[in-house]
Amino acid sequence: MDKRQRQRKILSLIQSRRISTQQELVDLLERAGFAVTQSSVSRDLEELGIVKHRGRYTLPSSADGAATRGLVDLDVAGDHLIVAKCEPGLASAVAVEIDRALIPEIIGTLAGEDTVFIAVANRRAQRAAIKKIWELFS
Repeated sequence: MDKRQRQRKILSLIQSRRISTQQELVDLLERAGFAVTQSSVSRDLEELGIVKHRGRYTLPSSADGAATRGLVDLDVAGDHLIVAKCEPGLASAVAVEIDRALIPEIIGTLAGEDTVFIAVANRRAQRAAIKKIWELFS
């Protein structure tokens, strides 16, 4: 199974259970058929922008808060691109908000109807930008 499937499973597990350690997450992923290490789970958590809040892993923004402002999901594409999924018709508004935030890791944005492509310089900038975008919309 590939990284994208593993990361989707991580999101699903965190939304459906109280998970307080990376080892718990490793165990749950292994039971679901994913061969993972703690270090790969750690990288996945960072890439997904998942944070620890009150002793458990949570998504960095409330579902209601982000969705009401248009942002639904963030995903990576290669080393230089973040894809923001948005509510239909709100991608342009999401891109404008991201641009106005002047996040230094972001080179530029391109909005469609329900998707925003966000260009960054490298993988490190990609991870930092994802975290800052979630904070912006939380």
